[in-house]
Order: sequence, then structure tokens, then C-alpha cells
Amino acid sequence: MTSQLTELAGAIRERVQRGAEAAETAELVQEALRPFLAEPDLLRPEQRIGDPDNYRQHVLHVEPDGSFSIVALVWLPGQETPVHDHVSWCVTGVYEGVEHEQRYEIRDDHLVLAGHATNQPGEVCGFAPPGDIHLVRNAGTSKAISIHIYGANIAVLGSSVRRSYDLPMAAA
Repeated sequence: MTSQLTELAGAIRERVQRGAEAAETAELVQEALRPFLAEPDLLRPEQRIGDPDNYRQHVLHVEPDGSFSIVALVWLPGQETPVHDHVSWCVTGVYEGVEHEQRYEIRDDHLVLAGHATNQPGEVCGFAPPGDIHLVRNAGTSKAISIHIYGANIAVLGSSVRRSYDLPMAAA
């Protein structure tokens, strides 16, 4: 881990150990992440490498007690997630490039677009289940990198995704 990543893990640890509810923890962790998104040496060169077939996950840190994980996701142009939700609270910050997010709600067994955002470098967002159904994509022409912090042990789970959704879309 870089020294900045070690410092980030300490700042997150302090907030997670407060024992707040999931949504409040996500807000606290957003505050911790924000200043680190401007650190040019947060990631090592190998943690900035993408995969031409799919967005790539680099696990950066898993807290020894499993209470949180820090992951870098590297997105090449056009790459996206399926519509999905999460096993825990989640905080995301754009480190490089631009990411587009679409949030959904389920109504009568249909997905309904509930909102969307274009996230620039330095911007953070967070959420906690329920209400965390979304799709994230790199709609730009260059690589995007985002830092994700999950309230779960990604080393054991492999992913923060609880469920992917393959429901029909409905008008809002």
C-alpha cells in the first residue's frame, strides 16, 4: 500500500469504528475519501491497469476484521456494470476520468429510472441498502478510475454485488 492509501485506511477505520447506522457510516466515509482523490500517488502504476474485456477490480485494502474494503475500479471507454445492488453500504469517488451512474427503483416488477449523475474527478457519493440499485459506466473516451469503499470483506466475497437485475424497464 502507498503511504496515502495507508492514511486513507486509517481515516476510514476511525469512522467505521463509530458504529453508526449504515447510511450515516457511508456519509462519514465520504468525508474521509474526498481529500484523497486529489493525491496523485494514491495508486501504484499496476493498480491503474484496465482490462479490455471488462472493468477491472483491484483490491487495495481489506480491514483485518472484515469491516471494510477499499477497491480501485478501472474502466476503459464503454465498460459498464449490470444493473445491481450491494451487500453493504458503499462509497465511491472518481479518481480519474468521468463516470456516469443511473439509479433505479423497482415498481411492479419493472426497473424505473430514479435518477442519474455524471461524476467528475474528486466527486464522491455513497448509499446503503435498500435504495442502492444502479448501473455505472464509462461513457467517455478515456480510462476512468474510481475508488470504492464497501462495508464488507471483498477478499472473502469477491464482489460487493448482492444481486444483478434483469427486469424490464418501465417509464418513470
